[in-house]
Amino acid sequence: MSNAHSALPRPPKAAIRPTESEEHGQRRTDDYGWMRAGNWQEMFKDTSLLDPEIRQHLDAENAYAEAMLGDLEPLKTKLIAEMRARIKEDDSSVPAPDGPFRYGVAFETGAEYPRFVRGARDGGPLSTVLDGQVEAEGRDYFSLGGVEHSPDHRWLAWSYDDKGSEFYTLAVRDLETGEDHAERLPDTGGGVAWNGRSSGFFYTRLDANHRPSRIFHHTIGSNPADDTLIYEEPDAGFFMGVGTTQSGGHVVIDIHDHETSEAWLIPAANPAAEPRLVAPRETGVEYDVDEGEDGLFILTNADGARDFKIVTAPVNASSRAEWTDLVPHEEGRLILDHLVLRRHLVWLERREGLPRIVVKRLADGAEHVISFDEEAYSLGLGGTYEFDTTTIRFSYSSLTTPNQTFDYDVETRERTLLKTQEVPSGHDPDAYVTRRILAPAADGETIPISLLYRRDTKLDGSAPLMLYGYGSYGITIPASFNTNCLSLVDRGFVWAIAHIRGGKDKGFRWYEAGRREHKRNTFTDFVACADHLVAEGFTSYERIVAQGGSAGGMLMGAVANMAPEKFGAMVAVVPFVDVLNTMLDDTLPLTPPEWPEWGNPIASPADYRTIADYSPYDNVRAQDYPPILVLAGLTDPRVTYWEPAKWVARLRERKTDDAPIVLRTNMGAGHGGASGRFAKLDEVAMIYAFSLKAMGLEGAEPRR
Repeated sequence: MSNAHSALPRPPKAAIRPTESEEHGQRRTDDYGWMRAGNWQEMFKDTSLLDPEIRQHLDAENAYAEAMLGDLEPLKTKLIAEMRARIKEDDSSVPAPDGPFRYGVAFETGAEYPRFVRGARDGGPLSTVLDGQVEAEGRDYFSLGGVEHSPDHRWLAWSYDDKGSEFYTLAVRDLETGEDHAERLPDTGGGVAWNGRSSGFFYTRLDANHRPSRIFHHTIGSNPADDTLIYEEPDAGFFMGVGTTQSGGHVVIDIHDHETSEAWLIPAANPAAEPRLVAPRETGVEYDVDEGEDGLFILTNADGARDFKIVTAPVNASSRAEWTDLVPHEEGRLILDHLVLRRHLVWLERREGLPRIVVKRLADGAEHVISFDEEAYSLGLGGTYEFDTTTIRFSYSSLTTPNQTFDYDVETRERTLLKTQEVPSGHDPDAYVTRRILAPAADGETIPISLLYRRDTKLDGSAPLMLYGYGSYGITIPASFNTNCLSLVDRGFVWAIAHIRGGKDKGFRWYEAGRREHKRNTFTDFVACADHLVAEGFTSYERIVAQGGSAGGMLMGAVANMAPEKFGAMVAVVPFVDVLNTMLDDTLPLTPPEWPEWGNPIASPADYRTIADYSPYDNVRAQDYPPILVLAGLTDPRVTYWEPAKWVARLRERKTDDAPIVLRTNMGAGHGGASGRFAKLDEVAMIYAFSLKAMGLEGAEPRR
């Protein structure tokens, strides 16, 4: 990739079979629509049903990827060894108390999957209640879903996916005997909410199109076919799940899309009770319910509170008219999450792009803040199993500071460091620099960029730089500790996270300014970050490797079309690149729920034009493109395998240079790639090896 491209192996040439379509008076031709398996629903559960011609094409792409990347195997092996050496193989969490027990997670040396353990609350040995390594034996793919113990600590509901398609099978374990009950509940969302009697649980069942359309209740020991239907959602545009309030008093049925939500409550002690609506859904109004001793505490954006506020309501409230502001809306202070204890309210908020935790004593309203001093950092509110407590748990890290786990007494304000992430091969934070800079956008906004580099890296424009971006769904990419990226940073890379519009890094307005008709801001922000990093001497255009996954893969496709000359290489992981075709196909799992995010091109000519204007697949042009590595998963229900396959075929057909476009499809996994903690490193190592080769650094040794 850093050498002449003409001597490279020849890539597969996909068959061109034009299909015509017309929407809103606009005619389009799709040459590669044949790659979409007509039986995708069945194939996700049994990959042997994949059309042989499609399989042959994907196999040919994988063979080409092997030919293109095969010479990088020694480097991959070295990178995997480095990354694995930074992982404490026999790591474990700090067990969290719940009643007479404490619960935690532990790994054995060499194990891909964790053990779930518990012991007496006050100390003593821990015993294994579920061993993921044992359960994964004999399976080509294995991913654990939810693992939830019952309120009486007798039962464990746990789930697994053995295809990568995110259809989870639920099982029930008797913690007195250590044996699973005979019943298995297939095609679930993976999580459960126990009833207060510990006699059964509520769960979500997925339909044939992978949509969580129904909530059921299962009684321990009964036939799943006899499970009681609790709620059925008629609108395919909504996601649905179940949980419990912090007090354990109610089970919550949560129904939402990307801008509207609705909640129903069931008394946990009376699972047969009819669900009760908290407030009817209103387009654009979101709310999240928790419960205190004397009523509900609701996080919401109602009444124009776009950065959210917290209100209270009686437990039996049935409309917004009964809501009373407790933590008022404050522009620029985005409230992300809230936790209700018996005597305290705790919430996680973000100001100026940085998170902090706020504690409010309910008796007198006294507030205090838990904050930190680094320029860029990540903060996670872990909460607690318990309600009648003054102790919460949170985690802290930065790009240079390994993850730290704290217990915090919200009354005494005592902070107890329980654990610091261990890096067995060694880590010197003083050898690295964490910075946060602001890139100017053309419209006057400033885009935060989090940076990590070695202190001895020359910032004269010669350094290679990995620029990561996402920018969708309001998701903020945290500036957290990442041991893997040190393999690039120690070889001279600058590691950069572009906090572009479409996330909520600078409040809810930052999200609104990067979605639907404003989506182009996400892409121009990313290019503006590249421009600023070059202008400030951190790198040069030909030294930038851009990376993004899923919706961040759409970002890669869009900026590759807009400004290919500003990137030396790109990595697109499970990229959502066939946006227009996918949003026009309402049979796909995520299409109706995604319309609030992208627009509905079926119903709206304006939305059609907006998406058509940036959809990466539809805007590939006759121009030069940088080398691109594309990774996909055959059973991915979120970004179906044919999106990256079609995009790669069209790129090769239309581009005017001979830079390689490499597609590798994991034929035994889905959206998240390989499932094991070490197996995942193979994909990371492939991305890093590709990036190093693209920068002419495949022979570089890490600095010490």
